Amino acid sequence: MNALLQADAIAVTFGGLKAVDGVSFTLKAGEIIGLIGPNGAGKTTLFNALVGLQPLTSGKVVLDGDTVSGLKPHKVAAKGMTKTFQNAALFPDMSVVENVMTAALLRHDLAGARMRAEQVLDKLGLSPIAEADVADLTFPQKALVEMARALATEPRVLLLDEVMAALTPNEMDEVMDVIRALKAEGLSFLVVEHHMRAIMALCDRLLVVNFGRLIAQGTPAEVAANPAVIEAYLGHGAAGKEAAHG
Repeated sequence: MNALLQADAIAVTFGGLKAVDGVSFTLKAGEIIGLIGPNGAGKTTLFNALVGLQPLTSGKVVLDGDTVSGLKPHKVAAKGMTKTFQNAALFPDMSVVENVMTAALLRHDLAGARMRAEQVLDKLGLSPIAEADVADLTFPQKALVEMARALATEPRVLLLDEVMAALTPNEMDEVMDVIRALKAEGLSFLVVEHHMRAIMALCDRLLVVNFGRLIAQGTPAEVAANPAVIEAYLGHGAAGKEAAHG
């Protein structure tokens, strides 16, 4: 199967700091890839670079055969790729459904946007709070509304940035069920998530970054046993210790 998304040696440099250093990978339709790495590894910068929030220093991003690097974020979204944000950037003086409608307007008129927003809220189990003010929501609820707003743009590739950060285990299971259902419909995901239980259960493949570089990729089981990954997370000599105690 051909790649839906291709990152080709993408790099982002801030002064002399290489925040993303020549990262390449592909994502297929209906695939879930997890992006993991220690704090400060470059995960959020990589996400921002993919969707046009951060200009590339070099390399390119190709979505379904079209080069999207260099486009503004709303143009990338119109092509079919968008992301959620760790700190949900919602409109506090608007209702939940109105917030989701603002994203649906990318492809619909006002009536169509309302219909699309209601469909997405129903899919995420948020219909009971559709008319609630966003300012009155809990943090987990705001994270789910942020995910709903991204879905309202009708993406083919959705980048999820810590959407399960404040969820209970039961809430995480519910969100993972939704993601799996969307995957079955053909949607592709890139996921940054610190809950390793979710990452291991949800993802088909993992990409591991450290100091802006891709240091490993493979299935969750392959990555968990990779000495370079153990070193990155646990420090120098950790891989040898793991082997000695294995």
